[in-house]
Amino acid sequence: MFDIRPIFLVVGILLTTLGCAMLLPAIVDLAGNEPNWVAFAASAGFTLFVGTSLTLVTWGRTENLSVKQAFILTTASWLALAAFAALPFALGAKDMPYTDAFFEAMSGLTTTGATVITDLDNAPRGLLLWRGLLQWLGGIGIIVMAIAVLPMLQIGGMQLFRMESSDTSDKILPRATQIAGSITVLYVTLTGLCTIGYQIAGMPVFDAVVHAMTTIATGGFSNYDASIGHFDSPFIDMVGAVFMLIGSLPFVLYLQAVRGNAAPLVSDSQVRFFLSLVAVLIALAWTYELSQGTHEPAYALQLAIFNVISIVTGTGYATTGYDLWGPFALAFFFCIMFIGGCAGSTSCGIKIFRFQVVLQMLKVYLQRILYPHGVFVPRYNGRPLADHVTAAVLSFFFLFFICFIVVALILNMMGLDNLTAMSAAASAIANVGPGLGEIVGPEGNYKSLQDAAKWLLSITMLVGRLEIFTVLVLLSPVFWRS
Repeated sequence: MFDIRPIFLVVGILLTTLGCAMLLPAIVDLAGNEPNWVAFAASAGFTLFVGTSLTLVTWGRTENLSVKQAFILTTASWLALAAFAALPFALGAKDMPYTDAFFEAMSGLTTTGATVITDLDNAPRGLLLWRGLLQWLGGIGIIVMAIAVLPMLQIGGMQLFRMESSDTSDKILPRATQIAGSITVLYVTLTGLCTIGYQIAGMPVFDAVVHAMTTIATGGFSNYDASIGHFDSPFIDMVGAVFMLIGSLPFVLYLQAVRGNAAPLVSDSQVRFFLSLVAVLIALAWTYELSQGTHEPAYALQLAIFNVISIVTGTGYATTGYDLWGPFALAFFFCIMFIGGCAGSTSCGIKIFRFQVVLQMLKVYLQRILYPHGVFVPRYNGRPLADHVTAAVLSFFFLFFICFIVVALILNMMGLDNLTAMSAAASAIANVGPGLGEIVGPEGNYKSLQDAAKWLLSITMLVGRLEIFTVLVLLSPVFWRS
């Protein structure tokens, strides 16, 4: 018989952690004499009650975790966390409908960065801290999931990153626990360094803390409607650009570097490919800006560096309305939304390693055409690529773009114009945040969308964040029969 108790146990532990996290913004609002603290206290009490109840009832039931349980757990935990994380938004000062609250919570936990909140400049500090905490916690969850869970589930080629001694399904949970400890220490350290960097660049302490959390998580939530552009500082932009890149590299390589083996950070083909691609894209954006004569060369380079890195890494910060630069800029930023950072990072999108795998397959295919009797094997990081890995990568590409097209068409049928529908769908499934155009662009907001569109985009964020297969496999009757 299928045992659901381990799933409830993990969900209970996660909800208990979330409830404890809600107490931080409650304390901040209480210290600032903001009545909004009551919403956080009530939400924390309810979340802690549910979380601890589930934990106590199912405690000691985690000896084994099957692949089926891992699939269900992954999706169920993210849905449960978003549902409870929405409570402070719904009960708080902004008096948000639950649809908007769930959208904001899902956007935060999946580190998408799309928002429905207006007048952020005057929002209570507790609310702003909660948004930052959601993305920060989501970033840790994403790293652990990408390193410890998805490789065992054979998701979209992620088995390339299967860690030693984690190759059986009953080791998923214990191994994830071990990894989480090391990742958390590293994650906190990098967040602290980013906070210090922002402060040195001139950002106030509270803003530095919140923006550091959303920068390392490559989430993009800001304390201001104008995002990072509010500060209008090249020093802040450069600190943000550096730490967005840091958040987009594989965290397991940082762990190796801390343990005395820094060579992989330089030699890893995924890292080299990603950084080279970012440099090329920045050069293209800068060249286009210069050709249009819209900005001085130095300022144009600053805008190109920050905004390209922000979109490629899926962070979603903005310092300018880059969608207003011209037709090429629209197409350029739309395309780079899909790219994403490295596997095992907080970044999102398709992930660089999948592009590398496809390029290797194309290279081998062309070689076989030119030399029919030759023997050519696609490789990744010097290792031969197994057929099941390449099949998983190709399947991921196919499903990713099918989901994007379906969501874009549905949004279009809901009355959104073509640019808004396509960019909102791309932004949601790639977990980028801002789309393109007046409504959902870098200077816009998702608040004006109808409720059905917000629910659709919320689910799309989850599907994109969990690498497509993790959610879609639950819709298969075969999965439940097997």
